Amino acid sequence: APDFEWPDMQGNPLKLSSLRGKYVVLDFWGSWCIWCIRGIPHMKAYYAKYKEKMEILGIDCHDTEEKWKEAVKEHDIPWLHVRCEDAQLQGLAQKYNVEGFPTKVIIDPEGKVVKTVAGEDPAFYTFLDELLK
Repeated sequence: APDFEWPDMQGNPLKLSSLRGKYVVLDFWGSWCIWCIRGIPHMKAYYAKYKEKMEILGIDCHDTEEKWKEAVKEHDIPWLHVRCEDAQLQGLAQKYNVEGFPTKVIIDPEGKVVKTVAGEDPAFYTFLDELLK
């Protein structure tokens, strides 16, 4: 998985490679994306179920910093977050094959991409259950 480093919600640098040792789900989303918002309750349930084995890193796209932080607070999203500036998004989207929102990328504990799922697809959750049981 290509490494990157961006500020988290508190402005501290967060590097993807610092999360090695657990499975990581990169969740490319935005407050403007209705399917992203609709998927939050399901993501929260799976985060609670598997947080000992996986971390979720929300990557906010196409939002202002203010809208990003408001959405995380409003929806009470408990996992890690960074915000991708529009200027950075094209390069990162190409590296991770992001063609729409939401896109979820599962990375194994060694840092290798295992699976990419576009859209709010029940197959993502089925795959997590099989992977993390």
